[in-house]
Amino acid sequence: MNKLRIACCTLIGSFLFFGCEKDDICVDSDTPLLVIRFYDNINLENTKNFTKLRIQGLGQASNVNTFADRSTADSLAIPLRADSASTTYLFILNSEGEAGADTGNVDTLTFNHETKEVYVSRGCGFVANYENLNPNLTTDVDNWIKSIEIVSPTIENSNTAHVKIFH
Repeated sequence: MNKLRIACCTLIGSFLFFGCEKDDICVDSDTPLLVIRFYDNINLENTKNFTKLRIQGLGQASNVNTFADRSTADSLAIPLRADSASTTYLFILNSEGEAGADTGNVDTLTFNHETKEVYVSRGCGFVANYENLNPNLTTDVDNWIKSIEIVSPTIENSNTAHVKIFH
């Protein structure tokens, strides 16, 4: 009888152990952000800080939350829309006032792109990568953005700059 119990427990334990599946936990998969570095318009190799920059999606009531609002730095990362072929942002330099009533210098920049969904795993599902990145700056009488250069038209990670903005 004792041997029968041991055999049953061993058999049940084997079923439980070999019947388990790995957990579907996603630890390393996000849709990449568009990384932008800012450069001096005169000394093209030198990075140059923007001052008190606010970025707002066109028609959005809130600001982009992937970097500190009204910060001063020489690079930032912003999301692109996966549900559209373009993403339009208002880049507001020297921003003052409330959202929607800023008094800074506003440049409108549209990023046209193709979205490519990539399967990562069962736990992570799909992420959106972007291809054929093409910027379009709306010109006005007081553009603070002087020119734009695409470093990488394909966005598969957020590790390096994809775009250079000269100001």
